[in-house]
Amino acid sequence: MYVFRRHIARKDNIIQMIRTLLVAGTRPNFIKIAPLYRAFDQHPDLNPILVHTGQHYDAVMSDVFFRQLQMPEPDIFLSSGSGSHAEQTARMMKELEPVLLDIKPDVVVVVGDVNSTLAATITAKKLHIPVAHVEAGLRSMDRRMPEEINRLVTDAISDFLFVTETAALDHLHREGHSDDHIFFCGNVMIDSLRRFEGEARAVNQKKEYGLAAGEYVLVTAHRPEMVDQPELLKIFMSSLFEIAEFSPIVFPMHPRTRLRIRDAGLEEQMLSTANMYVVEPLGYFEFLSLITDAALVLTDSGGVQEETTVLGVPCATIRDNTERPCTVESGTNELIPLDPEKIVDAARRAVSGSWKKGTLPELWDGKAAERVANALAGAMKAL
Repeated sequence: MYVFRRHIARKDNIIQMIRTLLVAGTRPNFIKIAPLYRAFDQHPDLNPILVHTGQHYDAVMSDVFFRQLQMPEPDIFLSSGSGSHAEQTARMMKELEPVLLDIKPDVVVVVGDVNSTLAATITAKKLHIPVAHVEAGLRSMDRRMPEEINRLVTDAISDFLFVTETAALDHLHREGHSDDHIFFCGNVMIDSLRRFEGEARAVNQKKEYGLAAGEYVLVTAHRPEMVDQPELLKIFMSSLFEIAEFSPIVFPMHPRTRLRIRDAGLEEQMLSTANMYVVEPLGYFEFLSLITDAALVLTDSGGVQEETTVLGVPCATIRDNTERPCTVESGTNELIPLDPEKIVDAARRAVSGSWKKGTLPELWDGKAAERVANALAGAMKAL
């Protein structure tokens, strides 16, 4: 059973306004939803209602992000929790349905490519509620990735598609979507980065580990394709052990990743490796601070590729593909295969300062959420 955290009818002309249900469930979602919520709340025609699915639910993975991103408590908090992809998605759909039936929103807004995104989209469409997908059209062309399935299905049935880069436009056109429901508005994740960049720099998180700017490698790893396969995880960790011989490593570790490292029998070696700082998951400001001062970010993440591009920080993405090609074509990102020699070489190049320079992708200017709000209000009025 869901609970209303506060009264949702906040604006005087609520009857005339577009009831806009924003759905978020994970750390990356929160970073994208925060500027959207602000833009919708300030828009004269939109009344935002915030739903947290509970996909990421504890203090480290959720509460600190709401606080730092200056978001209000969710209007509605669900309790989907963890589980397999099928279990989690089904649970969210079951809990979202009565919310949608009670509130009767005019439109449901989803972001990104996580299970919360898919669950909200399918549930809303089965109830004949329009869906707007922010960050539409991104494609890795790798259907082994759960996120790729979520993207494809979400875009296929959404009514309004808001894209972050020109490659996404090409994908949507090729898949048969017409221009009348596609809107190129830029990247809302960068809105959060630009808004809080000063606060993140002031944190100076590197001081916690006695490090200086430009002398360490920041690592993230959480995707099942790598961390859930012991042999691949061992290859990745062997690369880190070698990098630690010439550069400090800071590794904020996802709980799942730590468990897989333990299962693979690598935890003792990891914790005893000099120069390797294994830390708990960090808040938005703390992590962004570490990105800003890193010599290199070594990652399998999607959003980190975007943040490093905007900040001009070298990024090596340990994947064969990326759904964010502009970070490679114009940004500071390079795709590096899961090969210890190539991973270590990337770290050596970055630490020595020999990495390509990047440029800022189009419309990554901190104003994307305002454009989304204006375009969504216009599109809803035209229905």
